[in-house]
Amino acid sequence: MFSGIVEEPGIVTKIEKEQGNVHITIRCSFVGDLKIDQSIAHNGVCLTVTKKTEEEYTVTAIKETLEKSNLGTLQTGDWVNLERSMKIESLLDGHLVQGHVDQTAVCTDITEADGSWYYTFEYDPARGNVTVEKGSVAVNGVSLTVVNSKNASFQNAIIPYTYEHTNFCKLQKGSIVNLEFDIIGKYIARLAEKYFPK
Repeated sequence: MFSGIVEEPGIVTKIEKEQGNVHITIRCSFVGDLKIDQSIAHNGVCLTVTKKTEEEYTVTAIKETLEKSNLGTLQTGDWVNLERSMKIESLLDGHLVQGHVDQTAVCTDITEADGSWYYTFEYDPARGNVTVEKGSVAVNGVSLTVVNSKNASFQNAIIPYTYEHTNFCKLQKGSIVNLEFDIIGKYIARLAEKYFPK
């Protein structure tokens, strides 16, 4: 379980394909604290550390993960938002994030707003996911508040700290991002579909 508070962006140093899987090697500042089998969120996707050196570690993304997230588009040099799993005694500064990406979205607009930025994302509503105004959503693993919620799109306001300390500073129009919708909202939506079908 995660909180959506990114510790830092890691840098992809190597990508190796093996049949349907991809081994992703990443450099970050806390490699020395990591252990084999540890869970880390990568752009919001929970992956397990399989190898490590003094400066880098490696995780493996399977075919399903590659198809349902933006990890399949990674290249060497890319920034990946990293968050280690929560400890029980941790403060919940963001919201409950499982590390299970629901779907991807496309960044369709970036607007500077006097020192902050508004990012607009469009997604396929046919998958049954929804946002609500002032609700929570994880975008590339970052816990954010929804503004301007619509049927197939929403916006997030990004402050300078988040912009500088995540890969939001690397996003452009057309960039693909991972979405994990609020867990409570997902359960309510599924119950509504079951008991109040259209």
